[in-house]
Amino acid sequence: MPGELVSRFIRLIEQGEVAQAATLLAPDCEYDNVPIGKVVGAEQVVGILQPFVARYDEVDWVVHRQVAQGTLSQGTVLNERTDRFRAGDHWVELPVAGVFEVRDGLITLWRDYFDLASLQRATAG
Repeated sequence: MPGELVSRFIRLIEQGEVAQAATLLAPDCEYDNVPIGKVVGAEQVVGILQPFVARYDEVDWVVHRQVAQGTLSQGTVLNERTDRFRAGDHWVELPVAGVFEVRDGLITLWRDYFDLASLQRATAG
């Protein structure tokens, strides 16, 4: 249930459907991209995520492990992923640990942990 919601959210992002993915976020959702900073609100999430995703030809978030507890009314999802982004023939790959809180059928918290230096090295040049 909450795990299925998060999986659907990820699939929509992979498909470039960021605005559609945002419909699964609470209007006051907190998106905390830990090494970079946080924004609050589904519109702010779209404002951050849409231009980033649009830079790439393909997005593939490989979920290696995911655990969920609770219900769509109140649940938590943790996942370990490799977020992959392709520009031309070049793939950027970033190991990520994600935390999602779900309340009343919407994602109210999305927090991703990753190494900023790894991202900077992968996207340099």
